[in-house]
Amino acid sequence: MHQINCKTFITENFLLNSKEAEILYHDYAKDMPIIDYHNHLSPKQIAENLPIGNITDAWLGGDHYKWRGMRANGVDEKYITGNTLKEDKFNKWAETVPYTLRNPLFHWTQLELKRYFDVDDILQPSTASEIYKKANSILATKTPADLLEDMNVEVICTTDDPIDNLEYHITIANRNIFTKVLPTFRPDGLLQIEGENFSDYIKKLSTCVGHSINNMNELLKAIQSRIDFFDAHGCRLSDYGLEQIYAYDFTEKEADSILKKRLVNKEITTDESNLYMSFILYKLCKMYHAKGWVQQFHLGALRNNNSRLLKEVGADVGCDSIGDFSQAEAMSTLFNNLDSENCLSKTITYNLNPSQNEVFATMMGNYSEGGVIGKMQWGSGWWFLDQKDGMEKQINTLSNMGLLSRFVGMLTDSRSLLSYPRHEYFRRILSNLMAEDMRKGLIPNDLPFVGKMIQDICYHNAVDYFKFNK
Repeated sequence: MHQINCKTFITENFLLNSKEAEILYHDYAKDMPIIDYHNHLSPKQIAENLPIGNITDAWLGGDHYKWRGMRANGVDEKYITGNTLKEDKFNKWAETVPYTLRNPLFHWTQLELKRYFDVDDILQPSTASEIYKKANSILATKTPADLLEDMNVEVICTTDDPIDNLEYHITIANRNIFTKVLPTFRPDGLLQIEGENFSDYIKKLSTCVGHSINNMNELLKAIQSRIDFFDAHGCRLSDYGLEQIYAYDFTEKEADSILKKRLVNKEITTDESNLYMSFILYKLCKMYHAKGWVQQFHLGALRNNNSRLLKEVGADVGCDSIGDFSQAEAMSTLFNNLDSENCLSKTITYNLNPSQNEVFATMMGNYSEGGVIGKMQWGSGWWFLDQKDGMEKQINTLSNMGLLSRFVGMLTDSRSLLSYPRHEYFRRILSNLMAEDMRKGLIPNDLPFVGKMIQDICYHNAVDYFKFNK
């Protein structure tokens, strides 16, 4: 491939197409602290407090976005998830980057190189060696806590299994670091009753809580115990990664019978599985409400499509896609049932299928509550929608169907400590969209008024919504 002009296009006014946009970003959005209320960072890595050392580890380890791009470019799997040399893996990514033009990976790559390593050159084979050396020399002394502080990250909420002992969160809490690191309760394992590992998971939960789990009453007691434990260690959010919400009619007796069948490894029907999941989901939501937690629903991913790679490499390696699941009716049933009992927590939903943007945005408006600002949130563009077009569509749809001014803003949903320029990306896009409306006469040409709204979306709304300091 022809060598790209080496100097980056990531200028001071990248994505800012007017003087108004420049003012809104630089004077209002740019310097706001970051609250990253959903990510998949490793609390173990943060607690160990060791320098990152190598950009391949920080950048390519676990990043299924890059892995998909490399596979599409014909890179052999050994350079993606294999045990080859770190520099060889980095070089294969450098070979791929020029071919990612117009993919968000191209923007993210250059933003991250600029913000963390002050690299202006575009990554490609001719620049790879020098960039690799420079990045590694900086990472040789940068701990995870340093990288988070460099990006002004005030709070991060990791994603944690109910059986996690939170030892790393406890270690971090006892250290004097800039960023507050809090757990998030992610109970997917409790719902996956059809999975072959379900009985083993319940045994681990039993060991964790110190009592047997042979029926529904004992399972609910164990779940409450873990929620209490997480709450005591700063947890204020829950999360689910589901294809769709489950809202079958149920009785506790029916759910108990289904659970007992699976605990002795008997087969259950799809309807029985859905009834059990509906019951557990409902009970979890009520427990969260009692704690004052925020609940998040990530809905619509069709996961692990490539059975060959699933067997050879494992889950979550870049073989997931957008699903076309039905969402509205079950969401309405669950939220309405909870709302009818005054047990509906603050809720954020995220959809992966862009054809359902309006479905999600309008659903959340059904359960707003007087006295609770922005209680029901339609979340930021997620996963495949976490890019310029997806962000703009989410912002525009939310503006049309709800109150953009009350939006709790961006998150990373990332496994990488080098992903925080995605907040900058979002802030530039938001500033530019608002400036375009000003220039078209669609909103008042009042920079302080619009700038304050942008600051709220970038930071203040999340502070008020999550109340991490309570």
